[in-house]
Amino acid sequence: MKINRRNFLAVLGVTGVSLATGEKLQSSQENENETEFFGILYDATRCVGCQSCEFACAAEHGLPEPDPSDMPEVGKLRKTNENRRTVVNAYETSKGEIYIKSQCMHCNQPACSSACLTNAMKKTYEGPVTWNGDKCMGCRYCMVSCPFEVPKFEYHSPNPKIVKCNMCYDRVIEGKLPACVENCPAEAITFGSRRELVAEAHRRISENPDDYHNYIYGENEAGGTGFMYLSPVPFEELGFNTSIQKSSYPELTSGFLYSVPSIFVLWPAALLGIQKALKNNKSEEEDYE
Repeated sequence: MKINRRNFLAVLGVTGVSLATGEKLQSSQENENETEFFGILYDATRCVGCQSCEFACAAEHGLPEPDPSDMPEVGKLRKTNENRRTVVNAYETSKGEIYIKSQCMHCNQPACSSACLTNAMKKTYEGPVTWNGDKCMGCRYCMVSCPFEVPKFEYHSPNPKIVKCNMCYDRVIEGKLPACVENCPAEAITFGSRRELVAEAHRRISENPDDYHNYIYGENEAGGTGFMYLSPVPFEELGFNTSIQKSSYPELTSGFLYSVPSIFVLWPAALLGIQKALKNNKSEEEDYE
């Protein structure tokens, strides 16, 4: 039997969109059993490049405070790394200077999760894609498979981790807003159910056609993502990869994987067992020393 990852779309109940201010828009969905992921909508027409999201993210996750002198500048590409889960960049466009926030896209059907042999990278029922260090065997297939080149590896750490935005998963399951959303003074970042975010994005485009490029980046890219964008200009002007396929990347390999049960079921379990054994041996050696 072929497992369809689209089944993951039956998750949290649709409760409406949580705005950056904490205000909620009531969902039009009346069926309490109809559920889906949470996500984030970023509106580039509102962002002022203040980097409040960067500082809030660093504080929330115990990362080094961003260098105040390292500001978004046109022509300078700032990238996420093991110490920065999100960054803001500036682009000179046909409509002036525009700012864009970058982080994990939290795909509906993430390639990183499908490539992970031990289920260390996981799409949660709530929507965020998270990484579990207790399960990771360090293969870094998640880094290779991500079409957005998001996961980063702590190469210089004695106990390296895979680092990326997790949409503040601990906060989300407690009913709180992600740190970047809560601390955006321009209300450029909106949190809520993905269905309502898509509807809100289409509403903004429809009501203000002169302000927006008629496209939602992330609505269909890679099968749809949890982090989506609105922009006043075509996304090519903002450094986006517009060649990302519309179908999910796991669909390219799912037919093969699921036709070989021994690989799909037994091999990941074996690798996870080996990984746990190695960790246990390391702990015993440290105790002995």
